[in-house]
Amino acid sequence: MDFAFDARTEELRARLLAFMDEYVYPAEAVAEEQRAALASPWDTPAVVEELKAEARRQGLWNLFLPDAEYGAGLTNLQYAPLAEITGRSPHLAPTATNCAAPDTGNMEVLAQFGTEEQKKRWLQPLLAGEIRSAFAMTEPEVASSDATNITTHIERDGDEYVVTGRKWYISGAMNPDCAIFIVMGKTDPDGADIRRQQSMVLVPRDTPGVTVKRAMRVFGYEDHSHGGHAEVVFDRVRVPVANLVGEEGGGFAIAQARLGPGRIHHCMRLIGMAERAIELMCRRAVSRTAFGKALARQGVVQNWIADARVTVEQLRLLVLKTAWLMDTVGNKSAHTEIQAIKIATPRAVVGILDRAIQLHGAGGVSQDFPLAELYASARTLMLADGPDEVHQRSLARRELKKYL
Repeated sequence: MDFAFDARTEELRARLLAFMDEYVYPAEAVAEEQRAALASPWDTPAVVEELKAEARRQGLWNLFLPDAEYGAGLTNLQYAPLAEITGRSPHLAPTATNCAAPDTGNMEVLAQFGTEEQKKRWLQPLLAGEIRSAFAMTEPEVASSDATNITTHIERDGDEYVVTGRKWYISGAMNPDCAIFIVMGKTDPDGADIRRQQSMVLVPRDTPGVTVKRAMRVFGYEDHSHGGHAEVVFDRVRVPVANLVGEEGGGFAIAQARLGPGRIHHCMRLIGMAERAIELMCRRAVSRTAFGKALARQGVVQNWIADARVTVEQLRLLVLKTAWLMDTVGNKSAHTEIQAIKIATPRAVVGILDRAIQLHGAGGVSQDFPLAELYASARTLMLADGPDEVHQRSLARRELKKYL
């Protein structure tokens, strides 16, 4: 086995690490100050646009897209360590490099399944960072962890589709730059195959009948970095039939294709969060004294730091193996590993962040350190893209099948 990164990955890692040190970390406090002075909390601070311009100038742009026509042309294995680096500042770095969810998944959908007209109208401005987007699937009335439950109706009426439904926790929807929704709904609610009932349509934000009702908080936080999480109502919204993504009945399959790379991205960013937490733990441990000696000399603190390092090294290897399998044998053959990283990574990183918060005392839950907000993000990822229990159920069935 060769665990070394290839030359291109190493070169991009070096450039991205320098970009983080020189531009991103210093901008974290600036972004907070500027946001507090904005007319709307959902407006983009000027420093974010400055970061985007600098990242694009340095060629650190659209790194996630494997198709060189649209992005950097990196494999999953090449992009994974870059996603880890941006995860150290998850509320700035992904946006700065145009690698932030939900835009990443939406761009992948449009690149893979969009028509030429859809690509021209929506994908190109997304690639340029001129607009933002949202993916509307989760619903408050049903258990959306089972995508076959969704109740939003997409009805054909001549040359138009009529969309009716209510969604919530729609990431990106509060951002005024969010110009387009990819909406998941049922075009054939009575179809025999429950995985062929769903379709996806493109709904411009300014279409009559679209109402962004309110921002949804996460553990009390409003997630400005992703453009917020909103409750959105679609009240008999009419869009042209040409706004269908892929084919009717293909929505479930497209959603699965969208989530595979996204889980690699989420998990590697989580590992970056864990690395930031370990760094903060170590700095705190050597700078504070309790009960007559530095925290760094307290056995329990040493155990926390050692366990965190072991956990991160294990997680990174599993995620990189999964990325390699996706590149070499495809997402379907890497299904077990994709589910494994989705289960293991958020859970373990939440534990590391919890210990880091404990080590910081009251400061750990304050706004003076990034730990509380990182904890909220990591804990949320135990629900996003399907709750852990859904993946455990599927993974267990796959394992048990070997013995039946």
